[in-house]
Amino acid sequence: MPKALVLGGATGLVGQALTCVLAKRGWQVETLGRANGNPLDMAFLKERLTRVNADTVFNATAWTRVDEAEDHAEEALLLNRTLPGALARILKALGRGHLVHFSTDFVFSGPRQTPWREDDLPNPVSVYGRTKLAGEQAVLEVLPDRACVVRTAWLFGPGRQSFVDAILAQCRRKDTISVVHDQTGSPTYSLDLADWSVSLAERNATGLWHAVNGGGASWRDLAREAIALTAGPCRVEPIAADQWPQKAKRPVYSVLDTSKLSALLGKKPRPWPQALRDFLWSGRRLDANGGEEGPS
Repeated sequence: MPKALVLGGATGLVGQALTCVLAKRGWQVETLGRANGNPLDMAFLKERLTRVNADTVFNATAWTRVDEAEDHAEEALLLNRTLPGALARILKALGRGHLVHFSTDFVFSGPRQTPWREDDLPNPVSVYGRTKLAGEQAVLEVLPDRACVVRTAWLFGPGRQSFVDAILAQCRRKDTISVVHDQTGSPTYSLDLADWSVSLAERNATGLWHAVNGGGASWRDLAREAIALTAGPCRVEPIAADQWPQKAKRPVYSVLDTSKLSALLGKKPRPWPQALRDFLWSGRRLDANGGEEGPS
């Protein structure tokens, strides 16, 4: 039975999905979060990694509050660059263990007509994007033969509130909601992401990988689809990004190309509307043992 250590597995959207999928696929799983100790304490981190002695460490811990990162760059850098770099150095010193580290579409920016590939030049325009790119580089520089970086985007799924949940909550309170129409990305189901990531771990994949559901969408497209699937009563009013002032700049187009992942898996990731339908219609939530429950 392979053994996994999931950082952020108790509370994070990605970590909870990973814990669920790993257990279903026969892995022994341990989680590590702030409730267990400070992951930025290097002595504690080294002791825990040594004791667990995992076959694969999944790092789903990150500073993800994009706008707040603009005013807290040092704190964001600690979680997004220092921590993954430390994980890579400790695993290198231990001489065993594979590292799967999660990154983001925010490493890209600017207008574009085709999805971004792994070998395209990144150009982040926010503190969040720059610190995540620094984390990618730290991992792959220190542990190139035993680490892979998984870039993903626009996550929704059980276990933690996402954009989809926020939109549906607004729709229950208002007749009309305003949603940005001129930013395009890759909506992604957390349980699909977890499944692909475990497949990468089982194959000891290395390097950069893009892992998102198929097709691109604007935030308005995603909101409209979620509302339609739940027969929501409200109307979506499109607005430009500059009408919704935010401290951090967002990529104008950040759809990710998954050709590399598709070749490895032997099939393309399913389209995001299909994944969204499964999430919304099944009513699933993650139980305390990492399994899935239907509606009660």
